[in-house]
Amino acid sequence: MFTRRILLGAVAAGTLMLSAGLASAQDKPYIALISKGYQHQFWQAVKAGADKAAAELGAEVTFEGPDNETQVDRQIDMLAAALAKKPAAIGLAALDSQAAIPLLQQAKDAGIPVVAFDSGVDSDIPVATASTDNLAASALAADKMAELIGGSGKVAVVVHDQTSRTGIDRRDGFLKQMADKYPDIEVVAVEYGDGDQLKSTEITKTILQANPDLKGIFGANEGSAIGVLNGVKEMGSKVVVIGYDSGAAQKQAIRDGDMAGAITQNPIGIGYETVKAALAASKGEKVEPKIDTGFFWYDKTNIDSPEIAAVLYD
Repeated sequence: MFTRRILLGAVAAGTLMLSAGLASAQDKPYIALISKGYQHQFWQAVKAGADKAAAELGAEVTFEGPDNETQVDRQIDMLAAALAKKPAAIGLAALDSQAAIPLLQQAKDAGIPVVAFDSGVDSDIPVATASTDNLAASALAADKMAELIGGSGKVAVVVHDQTSRTGIDRRDGFLKQMADKYPDIEVVAVEYGDGDQLKSTEITKTILQANPDLKGIFGANEGSAIGVLNGVKEMGSKVVVIGYDSGAAQKQAIRDGDMAGAITQNPIGIGYETVKAALAASKGEKVEPKIDTGFFWYDKTNIDSPEIAAVLYD
C-alpha cells in the first residue's frame, strides 16, 4: 500500500509538472508568420531575425511560405490555416496585395493584429509594415545604372512579379527615376520572371536578342538578378548588370566583377522588427505604422566593409 501511494504521488507530481510546463509554453504569445516563399536565402535570413526576436522577447513564432513566389493560392491557404489557430498576431509578406484582404479582414474582426513585412497590402488593416523603402531603393539602383552606362543608352528591367507591393514598387521606383532624371536613357523592356532563375535567364536572353545595343539590365530580386546574370553570360554579352538582395551567388558575382553591384536590404532586421511589432500590437501597445528597415548599395569596393557585411546574407 505504501509503495502504491508513493507511485501515485510520483505520477501526480509528474502530471502537475507537465501541466505547468504546458501552461508555461502557452503563456508565450503565438505569432504566425507567412512569407512569400522559402526558396531564396533572403527568406532564411528573415526567419533568422524572427527567431532571434522570439527568443529575446518571449514569443512563440512559426515561419512558413509556399514553395515559390507564384503560389498565391497556397499562401492564402497558409494564411487561413494560421487564422484557425487563433494566434496572438499574424505577420504576412503578401504575394498578391489584393488577394489576402478578405482573410485579413477576418483577422481584424477577430481582434488579431496583422503586421505586413517585406511587402505591404492595399489596405489599412495591417497595424504596421516592416519593410525596405523599395521605391527609394530602386531609384538608387537607377542612379547607379545611369552612372555606370554614362547617362545614355538602352536598359531593361526583369522583375519578380507585378502583383506584390515589392514587385510594383521596385519596378516603378526604377522607371520613375529614369524618366525624371535621365532623359537620354530608354527603358526598352520590363519583363516578369516570377523570381525564378531559369525563367529570368530565358527572358534575359530574349531581351538581349531583341536589343543588341542594350547597355544594362536591372534584376529586381535575388532570383531575377541571378537569372539576368546567367542570361548575360550565356549570350556572351557585356551589359551592366545590377541586382537586388544578396545571397552567396550574387556576392561572388560582384566580387568577380560579373555583376556591377546590388541593393541589399536588411532581412534579419525585417524579421526582428516584424515580431517585435506583432508582439507589441498583440498587447494593445501602439506601434509605428511604417517601419523602415533600411537599404544599402554595395559593390566590390565596399562589400567587405563592416556596415555592409552586417546586412548581407548567405
